[in-house]
Amino acid sequence: MFKLSDFLERRLARRFRAHDNDQNGFLERRDFEISAVRMAEEFGHGPESPARQKLVEISLGLWEHLRKVADLDTDGRISLAEYKAAFAAGLLETAESFNDGYVPYINAVMDIADQDRDGKLTVSEEIRWMGSLMHVPEHVAREGFHRIDKDNDGFITGSELVESIRGFYFDESPDSPGYWLLGPLDS
Repeated sequence: MFKLSDFLERRLARRFRAHDNDQNGFLERRDFEISAVRMAEEFGHGPESPARQKLVEISLGLWEHLRKVADLDTDGRISLAEYKAAFAAGLLETAESFNDGYVPYINAVMDIADQDRDGKLTVSEEIRWMGSLMHVPEHVAREGFHRIDKDNDGFITGSELVESIRGFYFDESPDSPGYWLLGPLDS
């Protein structure tokens, strides 16, 4: 068990709100399913789409893992306190545990959002997936995109997304692309 910094606690609260689709103060299975379906539909993936099915499957798998490690009172939902406690207990403690959770998830996101299948996202694709999946406003997603696109080529890759998410949790520097991923902490 490690002590969460104030910065990470605020980050986790921000991420929690992004997951809490219905804003009821708890994470529940339906939050993960609804968000995945909404994102798939944003990009024209109907119920029969293998990419949509994969994103829903991975999202529900993430929910099940989170439920097992964070739902301390076993009520089928996760409070912010339970969410933070899971991270303090080491939910993303190792590079392997981080990669196990986020690489397949970002791959599934890319399978839906990368419309021309070139392995890169445009700013428009980034805005659409961040907005539809995590309720990130356009101006925040646009700013995050430009920070993630370190080489300024106008695209971001799945590996750049994974690194920005890693920075979201582990890098407190304001220069880190992850620092800006979901917008300023005070908003």
